[in-house]
Order: sequence, then C-alpha cells, then structure tokens
Amino acid sequence: MSTLTVKVPDVLNTQLSSHAKQKGLSKSEIVRIALSEYFSKDNITLEGSILDLSEDLAGSIEAPSDISIIKDYLEGYGA
Repeated sequence: MSTLTVKVPDVLNTQLSSHAKQKGLSKSEIVRIALSEYFSKDNITLEGSILDLSEDLAGSIEAPSDISIIKDYLEGYGA
C-alpha cells in the first residue's frame, strides 16, 4: 500500500478526526472509503430510457414541433 499526504483545511480535519473517533476507524480508513465511493460513482450504469434519463431537458427549448422531421431545419449543419 502506498502512502499519500493530503493537506486539508482545519475544519475538515476536525470533522474527519471526530468521525474517525465516533466510528472507531482511522482517518486513513475513512479517506480510503471516501475515495473508493467517489471513484465507484464513475462506473454507475443508469437504467431507463433516454427520455427517462433526460427528462429534465425535454421541452427545455422553444422550437417548431416538426423540427425532427423537416430536413430544411438542418440547412447549414453538418456536411
């Protein structure tokens, strides 16, 4: 295992120390757990349709209702 030295603000160090004491873990163990959780979030696979995943974007722009089927709207885009 490698050693990593990290500078943290005093407030964060106090919170880390308090949490470590409360949980009966070392500060290093808490940091390892936090880093593992942080990096594991990159591997999350989202479930649902593209509409489900982009629901907050649907209807967020004003455009003609037939924009997806009329090729004239694409003039000037792409090759």
